[in-house]
Amino acid sequence: MKLSAVFFRIFLLGLIWLIFTSFFKLSNSQPITEEDYSEVLELKTDGLYYAEFYDYIFRGHFEEIDINRGDMQFLMLFDQYLRAYGAQCSGSLPANKVEIMNEECATEEVTKNGWGDVISSVCIKYVWVGSGLYAKPALYEAYKEIDQLQRSKGLGTMMEMITDPNSMGNSVDMIHKINGLKGDMLKIFKLNACGSPGLERFEENLKLFALDKPSIRMEKASKYTTMKNSGGPTGDQNYHKLIDDLVYDQSKTWSFNRYTTGSISSVTTSSRDSEGRPMEISANYSFSGFSGNSKGSVRITFKNGLPKCIYFYDFPRNCKTPNSSILSSYAEGKYAN
Repeated sequence: MKLSAVFFRIFLLGLIWLIFTSFFKLSNSQPITEEDYSEVLELKTDGLYYAEFYDYIFRGHFEEIDINRGDMQFLMLFDQYLRAYGAQCSGSLPANKVEIMNEECATEEVTKNGWGDVISSVCIKYVWVGSGLYAKPALYEAYKEIDQLQRSKGLGTMMEMITDPNSMGNSVDMIHKINGLKGDMLKIFKLNACGSPGLERFEENLKLFALDKPSIRMEKASKYTTMKNSGGPTGDQNYHKLIDDLVYDQSKTWSFNRYTTGSISSVTTSSRDSEGRPMEISANYSFSGFSGNSKGSVRITFKNGLPKCIYFYDFPRNCKTPNSSILSSYAEGKYAN
């Protein structure tokens, strides 16, 4: 797969210094190794809600991604990244930047009852309006393809939501994911400089993933893949601290309730695997909300010794994905007693 520009110059001043301002044009048969570009091809993701997704896109390890290009979640990720870049990195946009457009309602059809009260309002005509934010042309074209893909699935997506027996829980879960994504977009350009080689590589692979094309692939495995393959630690672990960190991380996406940090109690291990690692643990916690201080419970299931799903008492069927950075720390033994 060819990249957009050839960019390095070699200066021989006693030592060879490689200065990167863009990317090489390489075919897919030429894997890019970490040793080649370890100084510049880095994407910092620790602590981000979608850290694992960003890292897999950056490395071109599309097979590890559990989100499909046709998923609404991917469209949401793509959209928010473009808008955040346009707002925070406008100085790094090219001269041929294009404006990100918003679809707004131009004409509404309003239905009233006999007393003049509005009983329904339906938009019957939409128009495209400039957002005042700009994007790189190639990225925006890829985004529009995903947007069209979603629009073509519109009725089917709506029917799935209507017929889903757990639609309420999934709707709340989507709100949490949106909140988590908003937090990511406030942090990612502080962790990675606008226009940095790492972000450029991420964007190139983001475009390729959207267009269903082969990635520009790095050889070295992601730490998240390594973590999953090695599995969780054995021996006595501080599950109280682990659950507290996992619940606190999740609570940052809650809309109304506020988790009481350090309130984990009654930690119970329901089952263990053949190596003695937990397969399921549960605990109680405290939080504050509209009704004042309240108690809740959480259940965490494990796969290969690592937390896989977090289930909260109010939506016990909704699997919340644990923070990848916390899992990495846990796999490295940083929660050992």
